[in-house]
Amino acid sequence: MAQGNKTVATGEAVEDMLSRIEPPERQADARVLAALMARLSGEPATMWGPAIVGFGRYHYRYDSGREGDSLRIGFASRKAELVLYLAGLDDADLTALGKHRHGKGCLYVKRLRDIDMAALETLIAKSLAHMDEAYPR
Repeated sequence: MAQGNKTVATGEAVEDMLSRIEPPERQADARVLAALMARLSGEPATMWGPAIVGFGRYHYRYDSGREGDSLRIGFASRKAELVLYLAGLDDADLTALGKHRHGKGCLYVKRLRDIDMAALETLIAKSLAHMDEAYPR
């Protein structure tokens, strides 16, 4: 039997989670990200698990039989930084961004003031295009 994703969409209100983010600067940054991702994706914000704000969804199925639903793009506010969940990016895409670190599918940013917001918008749009190609709506 195929096992699904552990992080699933919930009915929790996004505003409730956003209002609990500390410190105030990170809460303001999270609100900016939520507005930007909603605008670019054309999708409403949805909570995925207790802490991830996601925009859009897709269904995946691996050759192993594992399948489930996940968010197209999203972010979470963690203790030390914001984590953006974006796919289809490579190191060359990130050169204009500014102060950040990254892993596979994750972009870590301490403060939005440390990065180029136009470059971030381009990265989000590229990730959405990648997801649309890999998992058409």
